Amino acid sequence: MSVITLKNYALGEWKEGEGNLVSIPSAVTGEPVAKTGSGGLDFKAMAEYARSVGGPALRKMTFMERAGMVKALGLAVMERKEELYALNHHTGATRKDGWVDIDGGGGTFLGVASKSKRELPDDTIILDGPVEQISKTGTFMAQHVYTSRRGVAIHINAFNFPVWGMMEKLAPTLIAGMPAIVKPATATAYLTEAAFRILIETGLLPDGAVQLIAGSTGDLLDHLNGQDVVSFTGSAATASKLKTHPTIINESVRFVAEQDSLNASMLGPDATEDSPEFELFVKEVVREMTVKAGQKCTAIRRALVPAALMDAAEKAISEKLSKMTLGDPTLENVRMGALVSQSQRDDVREKVSALSGEATIVFGDPATASIIGDEAQAGAFVSPILLRCDNPRDAKAVHEVEAFGPVSTLMPYNDFDDAVDLCNRGGGSLVMSLFTFDPLIAREVVANSGAFHGRICIINRDSAKESTGHGSPLPMLVHGGPGRAGGGEELGGVRGVKHYMQRTAIQGSPDILAGVTNAWVKDASVEDKAPHPFRYKFGELEIGKTIVTEPRTISLEDIEHFAEFTGDNFYAHMDDEAAEANPFFPGRVAHGYLILSFAAGLFVDPAPGPVLANYGLDELRFLTPASPGDTIKVRLTAKSKKKRNDEYGEVRWDVEVTNQNDEPVATYTLLTMNAI
Repeated sequence: MSVITLKNYALGEWKEGEGNLVSIPSAVTGEPVAKTGSGGLDFKAMAEYARSVGGPALRKMTFMERAGMVKALGLAVMERKEELYALNHHTGATRKDGWVDIDGGGGTFLGVASKSKRELPDDTIILDGPVEQISKTGTFMAQHVYTSRRGVAIHINAFNFPVWGMMEKLAPTLIAGMPAIVKPATATAYLTEAAFRILIETGLLPDGAVQLIAGSTGDLLDHLNGQDVVSFTGSAATASKLKTHPTIINESVRFVAEQDSLNASMLGPDATEDSPEFELFVKEVVREMTVKAGQKCTAIRRALVPAALMDAAEKAISEKLSKMTLGDPTLENVRMGALVSQSQRDDVREKVSALSGEATIVFGDPATASIIGDEAQAGAFVSPILLRCDNPRDAKAVHEVEAFGPVSTLMPYNDFDDAVDLCNRGGGSLVMSLFTFDPLIAREVVANSGAFHGRICIINRDSAKESTGHGSPLPMLVHGGPGRAGGGEELGGVRGVKHYMQRTAIQGSPDILAGVTNAWVKDASVEDKAPHPFRYKFGELEIGKTIVTEPRTISLEDIEHFAEFTGDNFYAHMDDEAAEANPFFPGRVAHGYLILSFAAGLFVDPAPGPVLANYGLDELRFLTPASPGDTIKVRLTAKSKKKRNDEYGEVRWDVEVTNQNDEPVATYTLLTMNAI
């Protein structure tokens, strides 16, 4: 193939870098695949363009509109993914490896968009938690909210996932309403640039929403400020250099790091050589060593087994590794590809040498490998390497040195406390996995080791078939970890969106808070004139529209009829003496669901109209018991709205049921679907 000249996407235009361009070799053949550079770019202007053009355009869109855009972008990548697979093998990855990166990237856009559409409002502000009443009478209140930051997100990505790595950061950033500048790792920048082109060519992104630097970032970090975010994936050394940049320190630039991680996998103390969990553990260690040639930030670097099973585990893992075929990833009989570059191979060999001071290589040879494919003989290949460390308690390198390749160290533990201590000796990881059939062991591991890991994947015979495995970050789960793993956090559904927003406590009167948040709060103004709120279409209904019903008295006959009709004969409703003995009740009381039924009968407008369906209750609380002879009435108030599609939208209603003394009997949020 001809050598691709990569271009930067800056200030709304594709621009080839000026000056000497860097050549990027194929991981498989060593021949040049692409050349790139960023000479001539005005990095200060790029940052300002993002803030002044991209940011305002994104912030004009609601979360629902941004999520719809991200979904469409994800679909575009999926539709054109074969263009990306055509380049994928040059990174050293097999087709199966590429699925994690390419399909995984598109799937992450779809997953984050779906979660956002379900969970975020049709607005530009997110409410965080309930209203806090500060004053005695309720005239002064507070509400935490999230709003879009007014800066630019700088995404500095790693070489191992050129598509997924870009997209898992971009999805929450765009939905948060923040523009981004993407800086891919040079070694695989050609694949990132191809995926980025697909995004731009959809025409869906507002001007300035995204930019791409295919070469060096130059003086970009010098031009950041306190509204900006830097999200980095890579080595701890580079993370340390970036986070101590004077501008990042002086301007308090938000910095998110996902870095080196000595992830552990533990075979539980309940396992035996014949148990399903033993076989599952072995398969997972081998898979994590060989997928992407072990170049995954979530790969298993430390494999822990009960001391009595060390020999059996070594034998089983080695046998499976011996069946791995290494070579040109385009060939059907090849199961493991190359490292990304010759320099990466040199680094892995150096790290294996460091580990060998405390551990013995029991499978593989870092210096030689049998490679399939004539054109692949000059590629950056290295054999899978399994090391064995029989005294991990006195070792240091196995808990501190990461060989970023197909390398893992097998080590024994003596008892449960020893196992947990060894897991935690990694100093913080993205993920650990546990193979156990005992729920109590699982609980103890989480309780004693959870603080050291961003994710714990527990696998056994019941879950293995559908398990996503040790090494798979998912859009709805947090990705990141404490300590050595960088202390950052990405993804996690809408949690990832909030990393690119600012949380602020808003204080004011009920009317002020309702106006700021587009959500009615208790004691805010209402509009209770006819017609009934259920007569309004979604687009016509105003927040604060209210009806206060006529009263209804609850009789003993009502309670007994409800009990007989439903079969709910709980003693508090049917036995005076037993009910009086209960500290919560003055005697026989009405069923809670009788109160809800009567409330619906009081506020529902029965004629056909814009209300299409009642589809749920949230936050239901029964506050004051209703005794026979008590009289209840209902206040129903339109609380918030969210458009679902062009036919209907969700309305949330604040419902308060009170008695003859104006005491709250029940409160809840009613959800209806209303025609547009």
